[in-house]
Amino acid sequence: MKNGIYKIFVINPGSTSTKLSLFHNEEHILTTDVFHDSSVLKTFPTINDQLDYRMEVIRNFIKENELDLSDLDAIVGRGGPCYAVESGTFEVDDLLIADTKAGKGGLYHASMLGVQMAREMQKEYGGRIFMLDPTVVDEYWDLSRISGIDGIYRHSICHALNLKATARKHAASLGKRYEDCRFIVCHIDGGISVTAHVNGRMVDGNDAGGGQGPFTPTRMGSMAVTDVVDYLWDKTPQEMKNLTSVVGGLSSYFGTSNTDKIHELIDAGDKRANRVWDAMIYQIAKYIGAMASAMSGKVDAIVLTGGLLRFPEIEEKIRGYCGYIAPVSSYPGECEQEAMCLGALRVLRGEEEPKHYTGHPVWQGFND
Repeated sequence: MKNGIYKIFVINPGSTSTKLSLFHNEEHILTTDVFHDSSVLKTFPTINDQLDYRMEVIRNFIKENELDLSDLDAIVGRGGPCYAVESGTFEVDDLLIADTKAGKGGLYHASMLGVQMAREMQKEYGGRIFMLDPTVVDEYWDLSRISGIDGIYRHSICHALNLKATARKHAASLGKRYEDCRFIVCHIDGGISVTAHVNGRMVDGNDAGGGQGPFTPTRMGSMAVTDVVDYLWDKTPQEMKNLTSVVGGLSSYFGTSNTDKIHELIDAGDKRANRVWDAMIYQIAKYIGAMASAMSGKVDAIVLTGGLLRFPEIEEKIRGYCGYIAPVSSYPGECEQEAMCLGALRVLRGEEEPKHYTGHPVWQGFND
């Protein structure tokens, strides 16, 4: 800290981009969001192999903006697939990094690079390392965990960071506490999460990292098991993983996950592009309906967030499908950078104690 100001650097690797931000206390100084096309990402054998490629994005950002990070206080990396944890701000250690890199939480997603990139930054600039509300935050109630096979349980894997931050923001706009609200919150971008929030807990949702739910710009989404087996039978394990997180969904149809380019086809009157795009929105709406049923229809609001909401017809069509359930509100983009900064800032100021990773999932099975 210098002159009462904490300098905080935020690293947010996503399925199609790397977003970087510099904060001085709560003040946002700089941000860049670098898009990575699926055609480039698929040249790397694994997501972990993207580390050097994405670190170059950081180095270019620092160089182009002539940033002096010699007095950096904290680096916040987006949390990824360590073992499932409770919600909160965690101090990053070697065990957390190792389990995230190994995907112990069962997710294959770019978020596994967040704490690794933070460690690389720390080697050069120092500072403490944190993560906030990683993709494996687990607050499910019991019925959400049951699958159709004994011994296999459903995972809570989603865009927890943005979902929870946006839910809190919307609750505040209503003059309420997040803990007193019942929301369906959807993150709609390269990945899509549709989640049920009841009194401050994210109690159900699609396994977004595992490819469950609506198809997305990069993920194949839910399909009949017979279709999956028939199509993937002769594929390698890595090819299967890529379809769930890199080259499925819109990328499978158009050879790119660049939604701006795909939307140009729609604007030009391409019927096929329009049909596939509308099907993605239709599937989102169906999962919103499923979450409403899980909440017994007691929903205060449907809250939409994520980068794809820059296309206004997504909100309009979801409102048309689901407006009868509850009022629909939209927060285009995301507030993940600010949320990660504030999580670190609360710890640096001594307003809360950081949590520490145990190396064990927060839920370890039923007792009966």
